[in-house]
Amino acid sequence: MDYVFVKDSDGYVFKKLLAEVASDEKVISEKEYMKISGIASYEKEFGHGGARKNAGRKQKFNSPLKFQIRVTQEEKDFIAYARKHNLSYSSMMK
Repeated sequence: MDYVFVKDSDGYVFKKLLAEVASDEKVISEKEYMKISGIASYEKEFGHGGARKNAGRKQKFNSPLKFQIRVTQEEKDFIAYARKHNLSYSSMMK
């Protein structure tokens, strides 16, 4: 199966089997096909013939969300004291 690049009378280019080439179509080189179709500029821009590197979906959050609650200054001081003195809430509740 031999494929060739052709240009039709309207200027459109595509890849086709050699046996299917019509009389009004002109066989062109692969380089000319790449230039006219725009594939060459796409590969030149992105460098590897596809979408740019890391173009897929990204995670919405890189790190977990911070949990925030509103507390009074007295409650904040108690939490700081409990953390400093390693108080266990579960043992205190027993």
